[in-house]
Amino acid sequence: MAEAHSAVAFSFSVSHEGVDLNYDHEMLGVVLMSGVRSWRRRIHRFFNGFRNGIYPVPLSSLGLTVATVGAMYYAGYDGTGGLTDFFMRHAPRLVSAEEHVLKAVSVTAASTTIWLSVALALKYTLRLLFMYRGWMYETRTRKMSLKTKIWYVLVKILTSISRPQLYSFQGCLPSLPLPSVEDTTKRYLRSVRPLLDDAEYERMVKLTEEFRTSLGPRLQRYLWLKSWWTTNYVSDWWEEYVYLRGRSGIMVNSNFYGIDAILMQPSTIQAARAANITHATMLFRRAIDRQEIEPITVQGMVPLCSWQYERTFNTTRVPGIETDRIVHYSDSTHIVVIHNGKYYKMQVYDIKKRLMSPATLEMQFQRILDDDETTPDKGEEQLGALTAADRSHWYLTRRDFFSRGTNRASLLAIEKAAFIVCLDDVDLEFDKNDHTKLDEFGRWCLHGNGCNRWYDKSLNLIVGRNGRIGFNGEHS
Repeated sequence: MAEAHSAVAFSFSVSHEGVDLNYDHEMLGVVLMSGVRSWRRRIHRFFNGFRNGIYPVPLSSLGLTVATVGAMYYAGYDGTGGLTDFFMRHAPRLVSAEEHVLKAVSVTAASTTIWLSVALALKYTLRLLFMYRGWMYETRTRKMSLKTKIWYVLVKILTSISRPQLYSFQGCLPSLPLPSVEDTTKRYLRSVRPLLDDAEYERMVKLTEEFRTSLGPRLQRYLWLKSWWTTNYVSDWWEEYVYLRGRSGIMVNSNFYGIDAILMQPSTIQAARAANITHATMLFRRAIDRQEIEPITVQGMVPLCSWQYERTFNTTRVPGIETDRIVHYSDSTHIVVIHNGKYYKMQVYDIKKRLMSPATLEMQFQRILDDDETTPDKGEEQLGALTAADRSHWYLTRRDFFSRGTNRASLLAIEKAAFIVCLDDVDLEFDKNDHTKLDEFGRWCLHGNGCNRWYDKSLNLIVGRNGRIGFNGEHS
């Protein structure tokens, strides 16, 4: 893998003639723009977090509330129920100012307090409404029960007050309900009945009854305690024990794939298709960062959890000796391209930190495709197979060979990338008269040749020689 080059924005040296200062205007500009972009993202995330915390009340209503309460107070009517006078009595201890300033501060504080109280009340009201599940068992017909109709109207009213952002409903979603031991054992027996003969099933019934009366209640109390301080008592255990603690290779045991829209093909030019899908994917990442995507809802009413969007990009799985871990980076300005066994670090933002156009990206992809002069370093062509191998073996290899020097810098460049783009030298085809081509399409997206994917990354975009695309995703 190619070594990373570093640039110095400024340097100085001391000699008998004095201090000699050298600085690079271009590099200083890059550093400045990088800092500005970072702070803009932080400020944007802060305001988004605040708006999500007060949903369904819009932030713009705060100014209207302060203005209305202030106008009423100066007109001789205290709409805060004495809260303004309370702040007036205690404000002089905190603020030394004239009476009209204290009055303005008190009115603002009182109206803001009322506004926040209403916002939290509506938020928890919405959460209580989402706890209702009767709608699941009723058809969407005129025979809908009165209870469900009232629930439907209330949810519609509260969710139409303001437009939700991607994570607006996170604080409104109810916790995962904890089933009883009896329900759990009944569902377990019902699920294993088709797998066991009569004798084995009777034995399982006795073991289940023994669990229900002895160990089950104690474990249930632990789960009950955990359910009080977590929104989902099983998600962290599921992620760790079902996915991250698995020591077998994740290539076909865990990772999943998707294929192109098979009935349409926008372009047969590999570099052009790679550039357009990369640009579109980066725009999608920007929409996630800005929370411009509306959350998915069931029947347009009940929202689903949106936290999985957070780890779609800038995320990698890091191997461990007993369990892996998920590492998510807050930002990334580059992608990694895999072509002919070689790894390229490719910037997708220009010097002013603006997303490059598809035409500019296409030129970069074409240069990579036309690169016939360089050859893969020793072992580089099979490097991706490490991420497909046994997890403990990959951890030991990473520890021994990727903990220092160029290998470490190159590995960090891969893991910190927004995602991976694989430019393959095969045609990904679909033929309605030959289903084997679609099967091969899917197999190639799932595992490639075993070496030309980085299976630890959350997203690998795959672009075939004929312009068709697919993707490979890390499941956890």
